[in-house]
Amino acid sequence: MNKLNHILIVGGGTAGWMTANLLAKEWQGKVGNITVLESSQIGTIGVGEGTTPFMQDFFKKLDIEESEWMPACNATYKTGIRFPGWSTKTGYTSYFHPFYSEIDTDAAMRFFSDVKNRHAGSRINVNPQNYFITSRLAEAGKAPFHVKDNMLNSEYVYHFDAALMGQFLRKKAIQRGVTHVDDVMLEAQTSANGNISRILCKDTGWLAADFFIDCSGLRGLLIQQALGQKQKSFSDRLINDAAVALPTTIVEQQPLPSFTDSIAAEFGWMWRIPLQNRMGNGYVFSSACTTHEAAEKELRQYVNAQELAVEAKHISWTPGRLHNHWFKNCVAIGLSQGFLEPLEAPMLNVTQHSIEMFMYYFQAGNASNKYQSRFNTEVNNLIDGTVDYIQAHYLLNSREDSIYWRFCRENQNQSDALKEIISSWKRTGNIDGALRAHAHTQPYFKTSWLSLLAGLGTFPQDIIEPENSEELPLSYKNKVLSATDYVDHRTILAEHENSLFRDASELERKVCNV
Repeated sequence: MNKLNHILIVGGGTAGWMTANLLAKEWQGKVGNITVLESSQIGTIGVGEGTTPFMQDFFKKLDIEESEWMPACNATYKTGIRFPGWSTKTGYTSYFHPFYSEIDTDAAMRFFSDVKNRHAGSRINVNPQNYFITSRLAEAGKAPFHVKDNMLNSEYVYHFDAALMGQFLRKKAIQRGVTHVDDVMLEAQTSANGNISRILCKDTGWLAADFFIDCSGLRGLLIQQALGQKQKSFSDRLINDAAVALPTTIVEQQPLPSFTDSIAAEFGWMWRIPLQNRMGNGYVFSSACTTHEAAEKELRQYVNAQELAVEAKHISWTPGRLHNHWFKNCVAIGLSQGFLEPLEAPMLNVTQHSIEMFMYYFQAGNASNKYQSRFNTEVNNLIDGTVDYIQAHYLLNSREDSIYWRFCRENQNQSDALKEIISSWKRTGNIDGALRAHAHTQPYFKTSWLSLLAGLGTFPQDIIEPENSEELPLSYKNKVLSATDYVDHRTILAEHENSLFRDASELERKVCNV
């Protein structure tokens, strides 16, 4: 790759500092200087975050151990997502979306088989929480680590404090040689060919660069405001456009949950994300159905914090994405690419994949725009497939308590891919063909789709089922499904704290492989 003199990242936060760290690690010697322009005067959205399994790969690439970053970010393990209240059908009023791992292979095969038989009319409860080890760990407050056998460790992801994550990654990037400029961007200047040439900062003055990365959040200071790139709206498919967040204290004597709660509410859903020092709570809703004030009141009542002297944080957005994430000499990463909604924590996954895909294509094109169109297509496919999976949660709900849920269920604005997946499911209970036909736009695999479709009890026959599959002789039985021999969640997090390198120079040598 041709060497660049300067890459300038506008905006810090999780997206900006994730980008800076990967660039500094992977492109060492290929870029003269990497600068992150981040203003301490401008706050970040950071209200707590959940991830996908790909986040493990991110830290492995940076040679950063869990025992280092998790305590610094008050992180906890996430074994899956629980969905109470999305369905009113007996046996399916709550389901658990697991993270599939190798030890679940036999259980997954049984799950697939039972789902097929249930669709054909058999009296089998196929709620996915009866099949996968991660649901057992979540019930027991366990971490995904087996006491005796590493081969029985299960798949997992994380919860973390987004603000602390930005601070941690900033420190690591600076250790890798990234320049941090604390200033406010005022304007961007473009050259005759339409490229950005430099940006003006309040105190620093002009900063020039060869390539610019927009991590400025929903404002899109470079990609939208300077380069005029437009958004594709998904407001006709995803009607949630606002959220209110409110932290509460963790009760030390109680087991620390190792899962995310996504709890259906009257006009949307509420999240509960456990961190080591607090519980993150939020209410995602449609502003067309309720007000911010009413949503905050409902959230405070739910978490029993009516009198809590903590200010709630309110967030608004328009669901959508850019048409072009990479345009001229600028690529958008993070919220500047667009935002859908928090359900299933999709946007951090988009952020990570966008960084890695951009680095691959930019390097393959020898620091040119040769693969710009291919990059934009792949990112858009990733986001569009994510929209399909998120919207399916709402389309398949069976609630009747508000116009919000009825509208979501009756919404005819769907992609062709989503229509085919749901139609295939309703006809035969087999979605394999539809997923294969749309594999280029569907980032979620069969296990996730069947967990959603079966978990909500969306079967054509209304037959009387047992409350759970364990009441049936056909149910899958395996010692692996026992959570007895897994480590308590709090215990392993405490061990992380004790294993930290106390000497900063020793820590730096370890992380940087010196």
